[in-house]
Amino acid sequence: METSRLREVLAAHVERGDLPGFVALVSRQGEVQAEVAGAKAAGSKDPMRRDTLFRISSMTKPITAAAAMTLVEDGTLKLDDPVEKRWLPELANRRVLTRLEAPVDDTVPAKRSITARDLLTFTFGFGILLPFDGYPITRAAEALHLGAFGPPRPQEPPAPDEWIRRFATLPLMRQPGEAWLYNTGSEVLSVLLARAAGKPLDALLRERLFEPLGMKDTFFSPPPEKLDRLAPSYMANPQTNALQPYDPVEGGQWSTPPAFPSGAAGLVSTADDFLAFGQMLLNRGTLGRARVLSPESVDAMTADQLTPAQKAAAPFPPFDYWRNHGWGFGVSQVTAPDDITGAAGRYGWDGGMGTAWANDPKRQLVAILMTQRGAFPAFSQVYRDFWATVYGVAPSPPPAMPSGR
Repeated sequence: METSRLREVLAAHVERGDLPGFVALVSRQGEVQAEVAGAKAAGSKDPMRRDTLFRISSMTKPITAAAAMTLVEDGTLKLDDPVEKRWLPELANRRVLTRLEAPVDDTVPAKRSITARDLLTFTFGFGILLPFDGYPITRAAEALHLGAFGPPRPQEPPAPDEWIRRFATLPLMRQPGEAWLYNTGSEVLSVLLARAAGKPLDALLRERLFEPLGMKDTFFSPPPEKLDRLAPSYMANPQTNALQPYDPVEGGQWSTPPAFPSGAAGLVSTADDFLAFGQMLLNRGTLGRARVLSPESVDAMTADQLTPAQKAAAPFPPFDYWRNHGWGFGVSQVTAPDDITGAAGRYGWDGGMGTAWANDPKRQLVAILMTQRGAFPAFSQVYRDFWATVYGVAPSPPPAMPSGR
C-alpha cells in the first residue's frame, strides 16, 4: 500500500461530498503512515487535524472488553460465575420470551444464570433486532429510554443503577448462551464493571487502560478545553444520500458527561489514541514498558468464542455475516477470506458513527479510519475502499442493504 494512494482514494470521497474529512493511520511493523484531509465540519474552512476527536461509537466495545479482562486477571471477576451472585442481583430469576415476536409477558423461566462470559460474547440473551421498532420487546425497551437501539444518544439513558433496574423489568429475548445478540451485552457490562471495580466506568478505563497506554484524548465527553477539537457528526439522508447533521459540538449529546457511561458506544477518541490501544493488542498486551493485559487475555479476546449454533441462531446482522466471521470478547474476527480484502486472520470492530479499526497479526498491521459520517460498515463504499487500499486489492461495491426482518 502506498500512502499517496490511500490519500487519493479517501480524498475522492471528500471531493464528492461523501464525508467532510478523515484521519487514516496505518501501522506496519511499527512504522506509522498517516493521511489527513478535508475539513472538521461540512462547509467549514477549519481543516481536519490528526488530533481531531471523533465519536468512536462501537469501537468502545473492545476497550470495555479489555477493561473487563483486567478485572478477570486480578481475580475481581470470574468469567463463568453468575453475575447475579455478587454484582447484578437485579438479573436473578430471568424470564425469556417464548419467541422474538411474542408479547413481553409471554415468557418462560431462564434455564440458567447470566455470566460475564455471556456478556462479553453477546450471548446473554438480549440485543439489537431489526427493524428497531418491529417487535414488542424492542418497543418496550425504547419506552424505558435505555438507549439500546438505534444511533447512540448518550444523554438519554439514566444513571447505571436506574438503568439496570429498568432493564431488569424486561424479559430476555433468548435463553442465556443460545444466540449472539448485538450490543446490549456491553451496556450491562458497563454496570457490572463499575460495581465490581467500586468506581465509575470512566475512572476504571482511565486507571487500567488510558493512563498506562498514554491515551490522553479518550473520554465519554471531552473536557471543556478540548471540546473544540470534536468534529460534528453527520448521517446520510436515506433518500438523497446527502449529509445531514446528527450531533453538533456545542450543546450536543457528547458535549457534557453522560449519566450512563456507555461501554457499548459512548467514547470519543483520536486516531492516535486508538492506535495505542490497537498496537497493545497486536503486541499481546504490552505497549512500550506498560503491560495492561496478559497474552492469554488478548488471545481470548481475539479468538472466535462462538459455536456454530450460536451463530446460526443470531437474528442480526441481517446478511450472511457468519460465513466468514466470528466474535470474541468485544471484537470480530475474519475467519475466512471475505469480499472486502480477501484476507482472513484480521480482527477488530467498526463504529457506526464513521470509524473503523482492525489488526492483522500475520502482517503486523494496525489500520484505523476516522470520519464524521455515520454508516453501516459493510454497506459503505468509504469503508470498503479504505480496506481495499490498505490491502492493495481492487475495491468491490457494497451489497444491497437488506430491509425489514
